[in-house]
Amino acid sequence: MATLPSSSFLNLNFGFRTLLPRRGFSQGRVRGLNNLCFLCKKKREIWGSNRRLDRIKCFSINGNDEGDEKRPAPAQEEPEQRPGGDDLKSERNTPASVSPRPPGIPSEGQTFSSFQIDSFKLMELLGPEKVDPSDVKLIKDKLFGYATFWLTREEPFGDLGEGILFLGNLRGKKEEVFAKLQRLLTEVTGNKYNLFMVEEPNSEGPDPRGGPRVSFGLLRKEVSEPGPTTLWQYVIALLLFVLTIGSCVELGIASQLTSLPPEMVKYFTDPNATQPPDMQLLFPFVETALPLAYGVLGVQLFHEVGHFLAAFPKKVKLSIPYFIPNITLGSFGAITQFKSILPDRRTMVDISMAGPLAGAVLSFSMFFVGLLLSSNPVAAGDLVQVPSMLFQGSLLLGLISRATLGYTAMHAATVSIHPLVIAGWCGLTTSAFNMLPVGCLDGGRAIQGAFGKNALFGFGLTTYSLLGFGVLGGPLSLPWGLYVLICQRTPEKPCLNDVSEVGGWRRTAVTIAVFLVVLTLLPLWDELAEELGVGLVTSF
Repeated sequence: MATLPSSSFLNLNFGFRTLLPRRGFSQGRVRGLNNLCFLCKKKREIWGSNRRLDRIKCFSINGNDEGDEKRPAPAQEEPEQRPGGDDLKSERNTPASVSPRPPGIPSEGQTFSSFQIDSFKLMELLGPEKVDPSDVKLIKDKLFGYATFWLTREEPFGDLGEGILFLGNLRGKKEEVFAKLQRLLTEVTGNKYNLFMVEEPNSEGPDPRGGPRVSFGLLRKEVSEPGPTTLWQYVIALLLFVLTIGSCVELGIASQLTSLPPEMVKYFTDPNATQPPDMQLLFPFVETALPLAYGVLGVQLFHEVGHFLAAFPKKVKLSIPYFIPNITLGSFGAITQFKSILPDRRTMVDISMAGPLAGAVLSFSMFFVGLLLSSNPVAAGDLVQVPSMLFQGSLLLGLISRATLGYTAMHAATVSIHPLVIAGWCGLTTSAFNMLPVGCLDGGRAIQGAFGKNALFGFGLTTYSLLGFGVLGGPLSLPWGLYVLICQRTPEKPCLNDVSEVGGWRRTAVTIAVFLVVLTLLPLWDELAEELGVGLVTSF
């Protein structure tokens, strides 16, 4: 049964009464301490070693010790006597830092209703299960010491303080000490806990051996590890995949805009059109739209295969992909979650980069082959007419298209291209959006693994600003920004080893990838488009 101390939610007030020593203090009154309510017992465990608990009396509900149960009034006691000299001496020798009432506990007389007590119990039951105090004592005795990690203090760890963060001084190389502590933890407690090596929060300086100062966090496995995929999640994933197939087919039909019936084109392009046309007119165009739909969907599937191929050697489990349909690009990609804790930041970078890299390689191959076929007279029968403004949506892809097709073909109202160009363009744009360094997108995970969570905060703030002002992504910047805010804004959870560096070449690869993402999503401004001959620019 999961428990969580109610102090994680609010500052509780308990009614305690401090009783001075009285003559004739009966043994029955001492036995009454065993009848404390659960809240007072919690406080008794916390105070226990350095308090005189025989002076504490609990008034949990209506001044009674046991909820609604009423006790007979105690017999009249003799008048209080002033303590003797020994008692006064002991009171004077009490350290000043020990107060008779802990912080947050009001003066006597304040009580709680049964509804409040039940609410506190419910909050404890619904919270995550905490680390067993007996295990903490055993871990401190068996794991930490002069040869591994000299423990100085402890702090809460985890989203709700359900774990323990051990702070102190490292006594060796980080990787060697961490491996030794993990082995000792398994020997002492079995397969019960996960140990994390993280940067020490609010550290005063770097570690003398190099790198940041480290601390070790302890969480239960059932709290720290992701849960299994449920039946409803499989149903949702299947439904989203079917919708994504439909959006890819719709993209294929839209690519044949010049061949569609005029009433169909007017309905989808004229904002004043209210009378819907006969949708059966679209059926003859579905078959010709399938090749483009297969290409766009194939890029997304290849993207996910790249993630799984990179995760398999690392023994990292991934969830099923939740594809996000989009009528403009066919798909916004997919949400794929980690179903196991990542061992280190290198693994996070490798798995995060593998998907966009696989999708980008396939997309660019389709894009470039499509450009070559577009200038080949043999494939003239397969070409489709698209507005030339399409090529102004990307600085990088527009320049490649201009260099391949030439000035004459690009400097026109419409351009004849092969459907592979559209499939590759959509795939590259989707891969670039997913590599944006924000949240738990592939780019955000890669930045977090390569440079740390603090760097991700700066990159994320910049990305949100560029999307908000429409600098990146053009007309797709707003829907993509909303999608990230709703579904992908939270950074990835830390790895088991969240401190060790990933190496220079991984950081370089991530930096180059982010630079290419900016070039792909940065639109061509009108002056440059007119000068290069990419489309017809009528106004500046």
